[in-house]
This record gives sequence, C-alpha cells and structure tokens, in this order.
Amino acid sequence: MTEPHQNGTIRAPEWEGGIADPRQAPAPSPLPMPPLRHRLLRRLALALLAVVAMVLPGFALGPFPPPPPPPPARVGQSRPFSLNRAEIRGVWMTGNDMPVLRDRDRMRLAVEQLARLNFNTIYPVVWNSGFAYYASASVQRRGIQSFTFRGLQGQDVLAELIQAGHAKGLLVIPWFEFGFMAPPESELARLHPHWLTRKQDGGLTSISAAGEVVWLNPLHPEVQAFILELVQEIISQYDGDGIQFDDHMSLPSDFGYDDVTTAMYRKETKKAPPSNPRDPAWLKWRADKISDFMQRVHDTVHAAKPAAVLSVSPNYYDFAYKLQLQDWLGWIRRGLVDELVVQLYRPDLDSFVPLLAEAALLESRTRISTAVAIMAGQRQRPASIELIRGQVNAARERQLGVAFFYFETLWDRAVEPLSERKLAFQQLFTAPAPRTMS
Repeated sequence: MTEPHQNGTIRAPEWEGGIADPRQAPAPSPLPMPPLRHRLLRRLALALLAVVAMVLPGFALGPFPPPPPPPPARVGQSRPFSLNRAEIRGVWMTGNDMPVLRDRDRMRLAVEQLARLNFNTIYPVVWNSGFAYYASASVQRRGIQSFTFRGLQGQDVLAELIQAGHAKGLLVIPWFEFGFMAPPESELARLHPHWLTRKQDGGLTSISAAGEVVWLNPLHPEVQAFILELVQEIISQYDGDGIQFDDHMSLPSDFGYDDVTTAMYRKETKKAPPSNPRDPAWLKWRADKISDFMQRVHDTVHAAKPAAVLSVSPNYYDFAYKLQLQDWLGWIRRGLVDELVVQLYRPDLDSFVPLLAEAALLESRTRISTAVAIMAGQRQRPASIELIRGQVNAARERQLGVAFFYFETLWDRAVEPLSERKLAFQQLFTAPAPRTMS
C-alpha cells in the first residue's frame, strides 16, 4: 500500500503486482520525496514483479504443499477465546489520514461516520518509516526517535482512537505498516547498520512502492527482540483489539546474504547459501525462519492479552511466498494468526475476480476470519464507486469480508460527490455486522 503524501512523502498501494507499500514519515519529521530516478525505478520494479509473478516458470499459481501434521500439544497453544465470524468491514487509517487522526474532533467524526455506515474494524498505523506513531518508550530508549507522537491537542492519538472506536462498537487493530522495511536515511538504519540484510552482491537497498528502502534482517536476534518490544508495548499499553502485520513484515527473496543469515544457514545445512535466491530449498529455509518468528509474535501477543487478534495482510499466496518469503498459509495451518486480509489491489474486475479463487484464500476462509483488501483510491488515481461496488460484491458472493485502503479516499478524495459516495457505502452495508470476542 503506498502513494505520495501531500507533503511529498510516500504512502499507499500500487495497483499492479499486489504490492502494498505504505510510506509517509510522521508529521514531526517528514521524509523528502524520492528523486525522480527512484520514482521511475519504483514503477519499473513493480511492473517487472507483476510480470514475473504471472509468467516466469515456477512463479505461476500452482499447487500448495500438503498440510503439515498436527503440531504437538503445548501449553498456551489453544485459544481461550473465539472471534465471531461476522463479515470484516474494515478500513486502514494511514499517514495520509494524520490530519484526521491528530485532530480530536475530526477523528471522532470519522469514527462516527464509519459506525453509521456499518463498518466494524479500523486499522490505524502505528509503525511507519522507522517511527512509532504512538507513545513508545522503546524507540526513545534506543535513540531511534527523539519525540513522542501526539495529537494537535496534545492527546495520545492511538488511545483516543481506540476509545472512540469502542464507544461505537468498532474493533481497533493497530497496524505495523513498515514491518522490517525502513528508509535508508532513517535513524533506525543509521544507528543499527548491523541489523540490515543484504543481497548477494552486497547491496543493501531495493526499490519499492515506498521508494528506496533497506530491510531489517528478520532472522537477526536483535531485530526480532526490537519488533517484539514494539508489539509488547502496543498490546500492554493500549486497550486495542490486537495487532496487524502486512506484506512488509517479510523479506524480499533477493535478500538474506548477510553475515548473520549465511552463518546460520551454514551451521544448519553444512553448506553455503545457493547463488540463486529463488532456489526452492533456500526459499523454504528463510520462509520457515520467518514463520518461527511469527510463532514468537503469536506467543507474545496472546501471553499479554489472550483475546487479542493477530491479523495479517499479505499479498496473494504464491506472490507472498516466492517473492516475500511469507508462508501465510502455513501460519494459518499452525494456528498462529486469527485474521487474514489479502491485498488484491486491481484496477478492474477482470484481474480481481480470478484471485478470489486462489486455493490458499479459500482454505483460509474455512479456518479464520478472512477478507480481501480493496483500493478505495489514490490521490492521483481515484477509484470509481462502480469499481469498488463490483469488487465488494464479488468478494461477498464468496463469503469474504472486505477492507479498504484507505480512509481519506473512501469519500473525501473521490470522483463522485461526497453525498453520492457515502450513499453508495450505505447501500453496500445495509445492516450492522458487529465483531465480538468471547
């Protein structure tokens, strides 16, 4: 999810390739717009990824591995609660929505509008561009962030949003938008260069929809400890309903040739990492390590708050596994996640509908709360309500919920007049669908 912010920073998903790259720096320290060369490279990279995912041998949608045997029983594995299977009707509130989130009155009005239109879930950004968008002692203690993110009235933005959402019957699930991704010039990357992973040629950066980025090594013990600290803060300090990771809590498959990862691979396999980053065994080994980290996230979240929802919003399975090392179907089969929202940002029904039949998505629907993410528009590329209606109806016909990227483009930045746009959403969701935990 990624588009240019009004101040020149990045945030919102691209249509093609299913990549969502959310990137805008917080209001106190905006990031500059990447140079034209990087923006052009970004578009080229996304186009190439889309082509690779569709036509390169071995990257087409194919059969999935058989389910693993049931894991051995372990203390704390079973969930002491159940999330009802009401249809997900969600919306992300991003860095582009900060003018709303940071103003108490505008935030309350936004929540009231969502409740009146029968939405039931909000995903507010809490981690973006190496910054915490909440009161984090961890980032300040580590010297990563010198300020505490506050609203215009001095309020704790996340705490008040959760309070307002709950008052209207909405779940509020804080969203780690950047995951393991960070801007190269961020304090996070500058202070901890040993946390960064590398490509085979030693390169540290890739071009994403957020511009040029570096990647924290998801296998590095210190990186894992840091992310778990942030998760623990959100779960323990706030009365939210869980946390959400997206496609950036991942590792692009070209990476993993850093010293820490290669030493770990040599120790376990007695051989060097393959020179081909797409080697199936090398892909699986790295994906399995990320899955092991997701087990730690699961255990951390539910130890602190048993009723919390661990939500993930990746790309469709074949793309997510082979290009981003996210075995989210395996996570579901292991009981590690409670909710899945697959990003299907497509500019028409013809490219959208076939992805609804993906085997992994259909299996998820039988196991946990499952939805698809739909693009409500971008500032420079609005989505018509006709397209949104068609995609929502196609998803719901297959018993899938929906979540929209992102709040500002639901109706404030749209082709149609405000009143027409809101009426259309009212007609989509004619009755409440409360999501409750028991």
